[in-house]
Amino acid sequence: MANTPQAKKRIRRNEKRADINGARLSRIRNFLKKVEVAIEGGDKDGAQAALKAAQPELARGVARGVFHKNTAARKMSRLTKRVSTL
Repeated sequence: MANTPQAKKRIRRNEKRADINGARLSRIRNFLKKVEVAIEGGDKDGAQAALKAAQPELARGVARGVFHKNTAARKMSRLTKRVSTL
C-alpha cells in the first residue's frame, strides 16, 4: 500500500491514464477492424477510405504512447499491402 502522498496521487493518476489509454486503444482497433471488414468483403473503395481514416488514428496512438512506432508502421504496411491487392 502506498504510504506517501505522492505515491497515492500516482495510483490515482495511473488509474485515470489506464482508462484513457484503453479507450484510445479501443478506438484505434475499431478503425482497423473497419479496414479488415472492407477487405474481407472485397470492397476496394471502402477499404481505401477506411485505411485513409485509420492512418492518422494509428499515428495519434504512437504520439500518445499507446502503440510503439514500429508496431503502427507494421500494421499500416500490412493493411496497405492487402488493400492494394484487392
